[in-house]
This record gives sequence, structure tokens and C-alpha cells, in this order.
Amino acid sequence: MSTTRLIIFLRVVVTTLYQWQLAGSGLAVGTLVVKFPVASAATADEWRSRTIYQVLTDRFATSDLSGPPCGTAQRRYCNGTWTGLAKKLDYIQGLGFDAVWISPIVKNIENETAYGEAFHGYWSQDITQLNPQFGDEDNLLALSKALHDRSMYLLLDVVVNHMASATLSLPGPPAFVEFTPFNSSADYHPFCFVTDYSNQTDVEQCWLGDNNVPLLDLNTENPDVVRTWYSWINSTVRKYGVDGVRIDTMKHVRKDFWPGFAESAGVWTVGEVLDNRTDYVGNYTNFVDSVLDYPAYFALTSAFVNPSGNISALVDVVHQTKRLYKSGAMSTASFLENHDQPRFQSLTQDQSLVKNAIAWTFVNDGIPILYYGQEQGYAGSHDPNNREALWLSGYVTTDKPLVTHISTLNKARKAAISASPSFLSTPLQILNSNANSLTLSKPPLLALLTNVGNASVSSWGVPNAHFAPNERLVEVLSCASMAADGNGGVAAQTASGEPMVRIYACLFVRGCVG
Repeated sequence: MSTTRLIIFLRVVVTTLYQWQLAGSGLAVGTLVVKFPVASAATADEWRSRTIYQVLTDRFATSDLSGPPCGTAQRRYCNGTWTGLAKKLDYIQGLGFDAVWISPIVKNIENETAYGEAFHGYWSQDITQLNPQFGDEDNLLALSKALHDRSMYLLLDVVVNHMASATLSLPGPPAFVEFTPFNSSADYHPFCFVTDYSNQTDVEQCWLGDNNVPLLDLNTENPDVVRTWYSWINSTVRKYGVDGVRIDTMKHVRKDFWPGFAESAGVWTVGEVLDNRTDYVGNYTNFVDSVLDYPAYFALTSAFVNPSGNISALVDVVHQTKRLYKSGAMSTASFLENHDQPRFQSLTQDQSLVKNAIAWTFVNDGIPILYYGQEQGYAGSHDPNNREALWLSGYVTTDKPLVTHISTLNKARKAAISASPSFLSTPLQILNSNANSLTLSKPPLLALLTNVGNASVSSWGVPNAHFAPNERLVEVLSCASMAADGNGGVAAQTASGEPMVRIYACLFVRGCVG
């Protein structure tokens, strides 16, 4: 027996024994927590130094690295796999990312639906099996090993809230035999679609989806459902060496379910709470490690989509986040695009605005996330158009301005972390803001952002830039050299609306030559 298969066998034995233990435990919903530790689990503090590259597994790379046609409108599998992803880690690492977020891994609806196939991975039907379209157990283990061999983290997307069907006849009573292991009516909340998002009970207990593809809402008040999920996440994390868990549709499950789930996972958890209200989203940071920073996403998009964007709303979100989130924006993950939202370049083609918006995600307090294809200038709008195949770009990195922009921002962030142990724990300061510009300080970085666009001039005068007097600086995005003034202040002007990020020159020498 090979070493890999021996490890798999032992993990299955441990998981099976543990599940038997749970089955006879009779523990109540609020007390069921997995207690044995996850080896080498990545903590929230360790994740804060990372930057995350998000892929849709089906759309990133095929096993043989071929480039088959992949039309987004058809919503069909295009043959991206875990093996293909493992073969293209050089591309991701070359951009400066050291964590990869992959699609949900479990078996989904296999037949075609009114909305195409389940290539995205969010239509679960059997959580005890892997999605064979993406590969098998050995392929997923090989991807995990390939990531860890490079000191990269694996972020796994999970869907706890619901199971999906393409065969139910509503509103009649459904049959549950197509689902594993949740195959009883007691495993689900009674049928009702969510219609009132101001009613939290409806949000948590009614169903998402529609008559074509209903998403059956799991009854997470049921102790058997709770036991199953806590056991599943623990065994899955351990088996595949998962370093972090992204939780889909988090707000649709009761809040007090999540602490036990997070403890059972034993790794960093980040929840999707799709809402623009900081008080609503911030409350969820009391139940898991982190949340996707949707309030900042909405404000960021509005601020930089055109020269009339509302920068003051983004400033307000920053201040609210510091007050309302468990650890301020340190308990968030920052993003400009993802698979559920239109790509930013579907809203504007002004590359100066694009670069400013991207820069924000790297210089604020949250963990940066880049959605695959953003670096290639992909411009798909709403789902399914924002789920393009990356191989259609040829994975080209030369003469690609956004590739250079993103890799440089990654270098600057890493240089700041290396130089200042307090970088990750020091909250962002907004030194100045007006209708068209922002001055952001997160020592040793100073970011100067503007929404004037590529045809306009923007100027900054920053007397309180927090640099040492007369210190040599470098503007990392252009590698231009300059010095702080005698009081540690700076002045700057851009003729084309480009962002600027400055740091002590001694910290970024290799960044400018590499």
C-alpha cells in the first residue's frame, strides 16, 4: 500500500470511529463541538498575512491544459479540474498569491437544469461524495499537497444552508431520496421561498432558488443535521489538509449554529453575508473569524466606477467597520470582484479607475482576494457572463498592465509585513479625503487613490504622512524615487489618474528590480 493510500485509509478509520461516537452521544444542538485538534491548522492571525486568489474550479485549467471552447451563456461544464489547477500554480504564485480559494467539492446535480449545469459547485446533492467533474480523491489530495509544498494555503468553499434539486414538483410535498445524507423531511425547513429579507426568520428558514432549481433549506435546528455537519467539516478539513473554510450563504443559517461549526473545522473561517449594512454584516464577526467585506465592496464600486463616484460613502464604511466589527476590518476579506457580482470592467473600462479600485483591496485592513481573470482584464457582467474560462487568456503575463499592477501590490504588501510586525494589527488611517481622492496610511505604506479617471490630474499634499524627515521613498507602482520633506510629509501629482503607493525605498529595492 502506498504512503498516500495508507494516510487516506487511516483518516477514514479515524473519521468513521468518530462518527460512530457522535451517533451515540445524544448531545444537544448547542453543545456539539468537535474537540480533537486539526494538525497544523492555519489560524486567523496567520491568514492575515496572506492574499487569496479565487478560482471557479471548472473554469481555471483543464487536466491536460488544453483550451476547449467555453461559452458562458450555455452554463455547462467546461472541464476545469483539480489536476489542472495544480499544474498552473506557477501562474498564481507568480502573481504573488499564497492562498487559493476553490469551488465547493461535493457531488452536485448531475443533469442539466433550466439554468444549465452545476459547473459552479453550489448545487449540492451528496456531501459524502466528491464532484467527479472536478476529479477524484487522489486528485484533490494532490492539489492540497502541491499547494502546501509551495507554502500556499487551501481555502475550501462549503454550502451548509441548502441542498439543490432539479426534479421537485412544487408546491407539493417533495421526495428527499435524491439527497445524501439529508434524505428525510425532518432534515429540512417547511417549504416557503424567501420573500421578505427584513424578516430574519424568513431569511434563515425559507428556501432560496425558485421552482426551476429550488434550494431546500436544511433544518439546522435539528440535532441530527447539526451533528452531521460538524462531523463532516471536521473530517473533510483533516482529510484534505484544508487551511480555511469559506461559508456560502451564511446569513441564511441561524447564527448560533456557526461557532460550533467553526470550532469543528478547526481552521480560519470566513462567511459570505451578502448585505451592504455594516451593522448587519458586522454582527456575524462574533460567530466566525471573518466575513467577506460586502459593505466595503458596494461602497468601493460606487466610489471608483466613475469620476462622480461617492468616496465619502467608502470613508463612512471604514469608520463604521472599525466600530461595529469584532476586530474592525482585520476581521474581513477585501474584494472587488467575485462569481456573484459583475466584474468591475463591465462597469467601467477606464484603466485608471480599475487600478485605483484594485489597489484599495491591497492597502486596507482586510485580507485581499482577487477573482481569477481580473488580472487579465475580464469584463463579464452578471452571472453567467462573469464566469469565463481563464485558459482563453492563454495565461499570458507579459505586456499585461494589470498583471504587473497586481503582482506589484502583492510585493508591496509583503514588504510592509516583513518590515513592520505591527502592519497587520495597525488599523488603516484615512488622513485626507475629498470628492475625488483618498489618502490612506498603514505604515510603512502610504496610498494615494483617486477617481478622476485617466484623462484628469489629481494632486495630494500630505503633511502628516508618518514618514521620517527626508527619508528616501519609492512609488512602488512606477518605481519612481523621491524623498519625504523635512517634516516627513509628501506631495504628489498624477496626470493620468493612476493610484500611488509609497514605501521606504530601502524596503522595496528588490520589488523594483524583480
